[in-house]
Amino acid sequence: MKKFLALILSLAMVFALVACGGEKTDDSQNSDGDASSDSPVSITLATGGTSGTYYAVGGVMQTILNDKLTLSTLNVESTGASVANVNMITDGEAQMAILQSDVINYAHEGTNSFDGAPETNALWVAGIYNETVQILAKPGINSVSDLKGKTVCVGDVGSGTEINAWQVLSAAGLSKDDVNAVNGSFQDGVDQLKDGKIDAAFTVAGAPTTAIVDYATTNTINLVSLSDEELAAIQEAYPFLIRDDLAAGTYTGQDKDVTCVAIQATLVASEDLSEDVVYELLKAMFDNKDALTEGHAKFGFLDPKTACSGATVTLHPGAEKYYKEVGVL
Repeated sequence: MKKFLALILSLAMVFALVACGGEKTDDSQNSDGDASSDSPVSITLATGGTSGTYYAVGGVMQTILNDKLTLSTLNVESTGASVANVNMITDGEAQMAILQSDVINYAHEGTNSFDGAPETNALWVAGIYNETVQILAKPGINSVSDLKGKTVCVGDVGSGTEINAWQVLSAAGLSKDDVNAVNGSFQDGVDQLKDGKIDAAFTVAGAPTTAIVDYATTNTINLVSLSDEELAAIQEAYPFLIRDDLAAGTYTGQDKDVTCVAIQATLVASEDLSEDVVYELLKAMFDNKDALTEGHAKFGFLDPKTACSGATVTLHPGAEKYYKEVGVL
C-alpha cells in the first residue's frame, strides 16, 4: 500500500512539473522593442494636427505599410507636433514620430524648448521632404517687417512652428514687443484670419498645406514673400533654414512665386525600438515609394541620399544598416 501511495505521489509531482513548464509568458515585446515571431510590435506614430501634412503623411504610411510589415504595425496619432512628439518618445507614449529636423537637434542639444533639459531618446531615421515656413496674411501685408504692430498666430506653445516663427520675425528685426503674438494650431490661425481676429498666421508644413488649400477656395490668398534682405538675415542667423520657393499656382489664386525658408520633415524612432524593426520599416518605405507617393505627393521627394545626409542627430542603428546596404553611407 505504501509503495502504491508513493507511486501516486511521484506521478502527481511529474504532472505538476510538466504543467508548470508548459505555462507561457507574454514575451511578445521585450524592453528594447524586439518583436516575437507571432506578435508584431505596435508602434504609435506621433504626427501633428489633423489639418496638417504630418497627419496626412502618417496616415498614408499606416495604410500602405501595415500590409507590408511583419515585425510591427503603425498606429497614427494626432498631436501638438514636433516638440510634443519628442516628449512623447521620451515618455514612452510614442515609438516613432514625424517632426522638424531643427527641433530634434534642439532636443539633443538641450536648447530652445528643451533649454537645459536635453532629450536624446529619439534618433534619426529619414528626412522625408522640405517643410516650408509659410506666412498667410491679410491683403496689404507684403513683407515680414509689415507684421510690426499686427496680431499674429505663431503656432502652438512650444511647437516647432513657434520656434521658427520667432526666428523669422527676429531676423527681420521684430521683437516680442513689436508683435501681438497669439498661440494656437495653424487651423486655429486660419479660422481666426477668416473671422478677422488676427492679421497673419505662421505654419511650418509641406506645401500645399491642407488648411491653406481650404482657405484659398473661399478667400483671397496672400502669402508673405521674403525680401532679399530678410532672407539674407534669416540665413545668416539660422543656417539650417534653407531657401524654398513656392511656385506660382501652388495654391488657388497664387499668381506668383513666393520666397520662403524651410527645414526638413524627419522620421525619428525611439532608441528602444530594435534595429530589425526600424530597418524593415525603412526598407518598406523605399520599396513602396510609388504607392506612398500616390497616397501623398510629399513621398515623391523621398530619396536615400537626402534622407540621411541632412541628419542633425545620430542615425538609428536600423536606419544606418539600411543606408549602408544601399550604398549611401
